[in-house]
Amino acid sequence: MKNFLYRIFCGFFLGISIFAPGVSGSVMAVMMGIYTKLLDIVSNPFKNFKKNIIYLFPMGIGMLLSLVLFVVLFSYLFETYKKATYLLFMGLIAGNLPVIFKDAMAGGFKKRYIIGILTAFSVAVTLGILRLSAPQMQDFEKISLVFVGLCGALGGASGMVPGMSVSMVLMVPGIYDYILHSAKIIDVPVLLVFGACFAVGMVVFSRFTKYIFKKYHGFAYSMVFGFICGSFVSIYMGLPKHDPNFNWLIGVMALALGLVISLLFVYLSKKFNLDDDSKEDAQLAENSQEN
Repeated sequence: MKNFLYRIFCGFFLGISIFAPGVSGSVMAVMMGIYTKLLDIVSNPFKNFKKNIIYLFPMGIGMLLSLVLFVVLFSYLFETYKKATYLLFMGLIAGNLPVIFKDAMAGGFKKRYIIGILTAFSVAVTLGILRLSAPQMQDFEKISLVFVGLCGALGGASGMVPGMSVSMVLMVPGIYDYILHSAKIIDVPVLLVFGACFAVGMVVFSRFTKYIFKKYHGFAYSMVFGFICGSFVSIYMGLPKHDPNFNWLIGVMALALGLVISLLFVYLSKKFNLDDDSKEDAQLAENSQEN
């Protein structure tokens, strides 16, 4: 029962991370100790299909709850307290940095890890710059379902790469607002096309991701570390310069709350996660000797 509730909890924050700008759902999964299991399921969804459904069902409940809450509450927070809400998610991400760094260095430090960190950092910052300069599509009637499907596949491909934010990827072609609007009004055709293409992109690209993380574990996690660090810069660049409802006391409290929640994730993943995902990651890191 504890494991079931924990997965609902995980699904809730995974769902929020899909919509929250700059937040990586895969980083959340790593932090919660479920990334390896999710990657195995997504890369081969029909293997042990019944067990996979049982595993994912509570997460689906959590993601549905998060979708409703995001549309009702978080969209309001981003509109009214945008700066403080961004700082909340920056705190959530920051609390995971020690865990990611430990995973990256589990097999020992290698000089090429610096290249991975700097490359991933640059990509994350570039995404942030592109997001700020990308035109936002306000004329929703001109957006075709074909374009929605292509963007969905692109979002799915980035979904299982730790450090990559789906929402930030969707902001680059300017479709993020349209998808969020479609979720608010429950536009079934748009959501079905986007969801189906998102799933296909995730399944196809996750196999490549799984291969990289198993064969080059330390280097891959060093890139994750770089992505996360770069995402701080990207999120910071997106902070509104003028927010009448913001003061630094609220900002510090929001940042601290994010840190507390992220540390709670680390604690709960050790106490309630019964899947041995974290053990698998640790063992993989210890046994991974890159040439």
